[in-house]
Amino acid sequence: MHPFRDKGLLEAASERSSLPKTGGAANASATSRELTHLLFDGDDQARVHGTWRDLIATESFRHRPGLSAAERVELSYSRLRLVNDAAGDAADLAFDVRRLAALHEWTGVVDGGLCTVASIHYNLFLGSLLDQSVGMGGREVSEFTSMRRIGTFLCTELDHGNDAPALGTTAELDRETGGFILHTPTPGAQKFMPNTSLAGGPKSAVVAARLLVDGVDEGCFLFLTPLSDESGRVPGVHVRELPDRTGTPVDHCLTSFDRVHLPREALLEAEHGRLDQDGTLHSSLGSARKRFLHSIGRVTSGKLCMSAGTLGMSRAALTIAVRHAHTRHISGPRLGERVPLVAHRSHHSRLLDATATAYAMTFLHREVLSRWVGHTAENRAETERLVAVAKGWISWQARAIAIESRERCGAQGLFPVNGISDLPLNIEGGITAEGDNLVIWVKAGAEMIFGHEADRGPLSQVPLAERPLTGLPFLRDLLVEVETAAQSRARTALRQGPAGDPLGRWNAASTPALEMVSVHACRRAADAFIDAAARASDPAARTLLEQLCRLFLLRQLSCHTGELLADGHLTADHVRAFPDAITGVIAALAPHMLTLVDAFDLPDAFLAAVPIASGGRIGDEEDIWSTWHLRRSSPLAPAAR
Repeated sequence: MHPFRDKGLLEAASERSSLPKTGGAANASATSRELTHLLFDGDDQARVHGTWRDLIATESFRHRPGLSAAERVELSYSRLRLVNDAAGDAADLAFDVRRLAALHEWTGVVDGGLCTVASIHYNLFLGSLLDQSVGMGGREVSEFTSMRRIGTFLCTELDHGNDAPALGTTAELDRETGGFILHTPTPGAQKFMPNTSLAGGPKSAVVAARLLVDGVDEGCFLFLTPLSDESGRVPGVHVRELPDRTGTPVDHCLTSFDRVHLPREALLEAEHGRLDQDGTLHSSLGSARKRFLHSIGRVTSGKLCMSAGTLGMSRAALTIAVRHAHTRHISGPRLGERVPLVAHRSHHSRLLDATATAYAMTFLHREVLSRWVGHTAENRAETERLVAVAKGWISWQARAIAIESRERCGAQGLFPVNGISDLPLNIEGGITAEGDNLVIWVKAGAEMIFGHEADRGPLSQVPLAERPLTGLPFLRDLLVEVETAAQSRARTALRQGPAGDPLGRWNAASTPALEMVSVHACRRAADAFIDAAARASDPAARTLLEQLCRLFLLRQLSCHTGELLADGHLTADHVRAFPDAITGVIAALAPHMLTLVDAFDLPDAFLAAVPIASGGRIGDEEDIWSTWHLRRSSPLAPAAR
């Protein structure tokens, strides 16, 4: 057999290289359907994902070439109204974090701008409005649920991003009216990047500002603030559009307030803070920082939404790249032979690595989302940290997958009509939104150095030398050892750091602490992956999941083999066997790549509209080709130059 060929791989690729113009659930095998069932919330799939999957299959969500940035912004807002029509009760959607995250998971595939404005309107704006009306007799929100007005969220300032509790915008209690005066005291207190232009129609915002009562700073709260109406901007609200940024355009702006008067009911109140009639603040929380964190509590569900959006984008990029690899033919090793790209190990191994990671990301997201939905007051802080860790890991992996997938499509992947070129840059937005990944990991790492113990599995009775690299429990145990070793190094570095220099001590510990967080995320993903494989009822699906999980674990461990060998967790034979173990798993999985990405369940209509995902490519249009030939052969055609 020729060294370029795996047994059965070239034949399988050739059989499936002429992909139908549509694909997805309707044509899926039983194995693919079982994988889809496990990936997309099981029996709750239709309720959680069905609405949004069906929506992006409609003609209104197809690629629209030639639009200006302003037109693309307006298109995102018009699609937001279609989302609202499909959502049912918008208030119920804001409270249903599973459906809310799924909205991002599907809409991000076709419109990164829509994913952004939907996240702001439903989660940050409407969610905050509803969450902080509890016990206040409710709040009239019909103008926002009907989308007569679009909501936005103003927290981050030009001078204050990750240190938002130090923000400068003020809302001073007006003793004469009982309301508040919203003001931007310095240029650095301008709200940075909210979508506050006139695009999309009238808008209101919840604005984070320092509550001042008779000159006393009571900390930061949220205030419901109208920004614009049918006639334009509200007096005292100043908006300056920012330059274009990377990714799908959004109407990002700088926004400031010049002593804007707000009514008493503008203050969003709940148990974290209530202002009585004489201006006295009552709170169940003991500090201004805790009150502020409660006020912006929707940022946690926002992290789940952002990671879901990047997750959906990366799976779409991977699906397009895998389908293209089966239909794009190149010269083979023999004269005159044509083989599909997927026949080459150099090509399919990269896409299989990405596929294994995409499955791990998906199962981790489902597990973390379930934990957040079911969290209690006692485990809230730990669950919030897990959400933050997962958001960083998922969105970083999503970027790597989208970039790899785009590259594997060559020049065809550079054309937006092929559905993949915008995805890496849109993922960049998710990486930064709802907390910059590195910053939230630094916070998690600092908490986990002493406040966390890795979950070890049952102690194996099998001698180390007899434990094979194919064993998922063994590979999972090795990942725990890597996590524990990184934590131990961080603890030692912190203890031995320079006395009296907190920043110096943290700098000494930060590198192993961040490694601990990274490996912890991988280990949690592996646990969710192993659990999903165990739930598979179809034997073929279970085998594929186990093989994918094995590939994921082997790849994660391959850069730690020296440390594991030195610490006595691997033998020299194990280390030598790693490359062959990875090669063997890839060879076993390669013929099943289409089944694995078909399980991502992208709609037939979406795939049919993406040329390289449906057996075509840019430049294949017969009408253009035929017209050119006719004109060249016509006696009336101008002479060739």
